[in-house]
Amino acid sequence: MRSTTKRRRHLAVLALSLTTAITVAGCASSSGSDASEPRTSKAASPPAPKGVVTKEFAESALSAYEKTNNKANDLASKARTVEARELLSKVEGGQLNEQSQADYAQWKTWSAKEQKDYGTPFFYTDRQYLLPREGTATWFAVVGKPSSSDEDEALMIFDRVDGTYKMVASVYAESTPLPEVAVDRNGLATAVDPSRRVGALAPDDLAVAFEDLFETGGKHSGAQLAPTRPAKESVRFYKDRNDNNGGKATTEFTYAAPAHPKVYALKLKNGGALTVFPTAHTITRSLKGAYASTYEIDPSKAEAIYNPLSRDTITDEQQGQALAVLTPSGKPQVIAREYRLVDSR
Repeated sequence: MRSTTKRRRHLAVLALSLTTAITVAGCASSSGSDASEPRTSKAASPPAPKGVVTKEFAESALSAYEKTNNKANDLASKARTVEARELLSKVEGGQLNEQSQADYAQWKTWSAKEQKDYGTPFFYTDRQYLLPREGTATWFAVVGKPSSSDEDEALMIFDRVDGTYKMVASVYAESTPLPEVAVDRNGLATAVDPSRRVGALAPDDLAVAFEDLFETGGKHSGAQLAPTRPAKESVRFYKDRNDNNGGKATTEFTYAAPAHPKVYALKLKNGGALTVFPTAHTITRSLKGAYASTYEIDPSKAEAIYNPLSRDTITDEQQGQALAVLTPSGKPQVIAREYRLVDSR
């Protein structure tokens, strides 16, 4: 049960070596011969705050990201998926890499058109670099439009993974302009503490609330979310979960821990927060007791990559990423989400 279309995964990695320049102000000594003449000093202006990286570094990171991802996709298009996956593991991390690895693992199950579309070279335009102040975060964000669409915007996160900057998150807000991120007079963004509430919820609370839409149709914490299109679609998955079982099986969605739980949030001009959060669930299809001895559930081509056997219960694990807008008043809005099947057992 795929909830979204496949997205090309885009990768980049650059080692970071930053040196902070420190200005030291000294006292001027008396230039006259009279020792009683008072000494004067002129305090130097404090240096302007710096971003966690420079704009030039962020720009080169994204450009390298495009180049490396296109190379990996080209390897996959030549059926060299093992090499493509190895390349990805060196340059991509976080929840994004969980999804990318799944894409390449399932590559051979895709149609020729899907493979061709995925392997088409891409680039980003209208880039905006959102750099938190140095010392307040380990990561930075980039907003850009993919060359494959004039309407979509992607919010991408680069973070340190084992001392190296890698792309760790990328979520597309389809046909939805992203709200304006607040920047200070030095052009720097503000990283929001994910544990701090912004209105009804904290960024850290979003995954549990969003998965409640799949689990219960939003009867519990999911009721705190605004009825955006992704939210309505998730409730529909809950309501329609047994429609294709022929009355012989049941389907259940259950919250699962994200493989990479780190949440990223930026302060908005209206005082809210733009948040990228990891999310995950399992989907379990089980034959009802009366049919378990005479029927089996056949796995799909993608499920068979992980377990090719027909069985009376199939549990799929889907790892996802989502994008949300939190405001000081009103319900949190999940404006985009995408999942990938990463395991079937």
